[in-house]
Amino acid sequence: MGGQVISTAHTSEVDSALLAAARKLCDDAFDGDFSDDDWEHALGGVHAFVWEGDELAGHGSVVQRRLLHGGRALRAGYVEAVAVRADRRKRGHGAAVMTALEGVVRGAYELGALASAEDALDFYGARGWQLWRGPTSVLGPEGPTRTEDDDGGIFVLPVTASLDLTGPLACDWRDGDVW
Repeated sequence: MGGQVISTAHTSEVDSALLAAARKLCDDAFDGDFSDDDWEHALGGVHAFVWEGDELAGHGSVVQRRLLHGGRALRAGYVEAVAVRADRRKRGHGAAVMTALEGVVRGAYELGALASAEDALDFYGARGWQLWRGPTSVLGPEGPTRTEDDDGGIFVLPVTASLDLTGPLACDWRDGDVW
């Protein structure tokens, strides 16, 4: 990690060339399974960039979302677009991205939340994120709708919110993947 540099900035402070580089990094890291909606979800919050020398090696962002749990709307820092270049993995870049984003979550939100790729479940669990064990749903245009396919892949990082990890959890609606 000798040449690793981490920076954070709100989307409004990031120039278009760096945003384009971060989008390309995500496209490559997710082997083409990263949609325009996925990228849209990553905008409007705080980005973390990891540089190795003068090359972008990692990215992630945290945006505000509303989650419903226990009869309350919770202000959540939702982690999006965490990606590390394939040729730079296993060098601590993902951990550096998450450390920066977790600092934002702890400083500004009641809890953090994210939807994990199956191959990253152990990564988030080892960082202290807690797997949501209860049913998940979305508050969609037609009302509440269960999101069974997302059960077992949602993690939370409690900050000030009191959570029952076995209870229901609902997210606000958005285009593309709702979680």
